[in-house]
Amino acid sequence: MTSTHDDDIEDSAAPLIEHLTELRQRLIWSVVAFLVAMVVCFSIGGTILDFLLVPIEKTMRSLGDPNPVMQYTAPQEYFFTLVRISMVGGLGLAFPVIAYQLWRFVAPGLYRSEKNAFLPFLVASPGLFLVGAAFAHYVVTPLAMQFFLGFADAASMISTFVASVADGVAEGVVEVPEEPVEQGIAIVFNGKVNETLDITLKLIVAFGLCFQLPVLLTLMGKAGLVSAEGLGNVRKYAVVAILLLAALVTPPDVITQVILFCVVYGLYEISIFLVKRVEAKREAELRADGYYDDDEDEDPMAAEFDDEDSK
Repeated sequence: MTSTHDDDIEDSAAPLIEHLTELRQRLIWSVVAFLVAMVVCFSIGGTILDFLLVPIEKTMRSLGDPNPVMQYTAPQEYFFTLVRISMVGGLGLAFPVIAYQLWRFVAPGLYRSEKNAFLPFLVASPGLFLVGAAFAHYVVTPLAMQFFLGFADAASMISTFVASVADGVAEGVVEVPEEPVEQGIAIVFNGKVNETLDITLKLIVAFGLCFQLPVLLTLMGKAGLVSAEGLGNVRKYAVVAILLLAALVTPPDVITQVILFCVVYGLYEISIFLVKRVEAKREAELRADGYYDDDEDEDPMAAEFDDEDSK
C-alpha cells in the first residue's frame, strides 16, 4: 500500500568523489567561520572574561572584600586564558554556520518527512544549550562560589575565634580582642584567573550539554531506538546514572550536585513525555495510512468469548 503523502527523496546520483568534494567544501566553510568567530571573541576577550567572572566578583563583595582581585602567576597565563575563552565563544558564535553546512550536506539524503522532523531539533538544540548555559551562569555558579568562599571565610573566622579564646583562657580573661591576633596564619583567597574560569566554563558546558537530553531522546524516539515505556522502566537506573554524572561534572559541593541532578532528572521526565507524543503521532499516521490494524490490539481471549456468545 502506498502512502498518501509525497515523501520522495531528493535525487542525488553524484559519485563518491563529488560527495567528498562537497564535504571538504562544507568543512572549509565551517573552519573559516570558527576562525573568524574566534578572532572576534579574542578581540573582546577581556569583556567576556569580566562577564564570566561576575559571579565570583559579587560573591567576594558580599563577603566584605571591597576591591576583588584576580591574579595570574605566569607571563603567558592571561593570554592563554583569553585563547580558551575565544575558542569556546567562537564555537558557540559559529555554530549556526556549522549547523547550516552540516544540514546542507545531509539534507539531500533525507526524505521530506525526515527533514521536517529533523529541522526543529536542529533549531532547538542551540536554544536549549543557551538556556542551560544561562542557568549555570546566573544560578549555579553563584551558589558554588558562595559555598566555597563562604565556607573558607567561616572556617577562618572560627579559627580566629578559637585562637583568641585560647589566649584569653591562658591569661585568665576570656574575651575576643578587637585587634588582629598575633598567633596563627591568616588564610585569604588569592584567586587565579585560569582556575576560576575553569570552574565557570565547566559548569556552563556541563549544563548546556545536559539540556540537550530532550533533543537526544526525542530523536532516538523518532528513530525507534527508545520508547516511552522503556525509558520509564529504566528510570531507577537513570537516577543512578544522573547521580554519577552530577558527581563527575560539577565541583565537589552538594549544592551544585543536587541542582544538576534535579535539572537533569526533570529533563529526563520531559523527554519521556515528548517520546510519548512522538509515538502517539506515529501511531496516528500509521492508522491514517492503513498500516495499523485495530483488530491486532484486541484481547484474543475476549475475541474467543465473543465468538462463543455469537454461536
